[in-house]
Amino acid sequence: MPDAMPSGCPCGSGNSLPDCCGRYHSGAHAPCATSLMRSRYSAYVLGNVDYLVATSLPAQQAKLDIEGIRAWSLQSTWLGLEVEHSELLGGQPEHARVTFVARWHDAGGEHSHRERSAFVQNQGRWYFIDPTIGLHVGRNDPCPCASGQKFKKCCAGYL
Repeated sequence: MPDAMPSGCPCGSGNSLPDCCGRYHSGAHAPCATSLMRSRYSAYVLGNVDYLVATSLPAQQAKLDIEGIRAWSLQSTWLGLEVEHSELLGGQPEHARVTFVARWHDAGGEHSHRERSAFVQNQGRWYFIDPTIGLHVGRNDPCPCASGQKFKKCCAGYL
């Protein structure tokens, strides 16, 4: 089985953890959706569940299965991350999508997961919009990203 922890940052950037995802884990804001996605992968590798919660859309945080996230993080051997594509989508607030493949090994064997994740920036911070947690809002309701816009004019068009 491949070594789970790269010599540098777990995200595979080739940089050291303090010079890469570690600075975001310590409180700096990720400058783009790709950096946030990479830092979230590194947080899974390192068991940093608090960071995973804090970088999820605030309206979804209370609905996260924190113990499930913790178990998956700690019971997996993380094998690598490949960022396939990143696109800045524009809008007010800014939206983005990042397509990636994450690989891990657990008691059930080796796995890979390909996903195209949605992100939104609000008040200078990027947030992951978790597709497993329904937003349960109508098109004319206020957007859960707290932009002050109606959902249909904000995040609905990017999910």
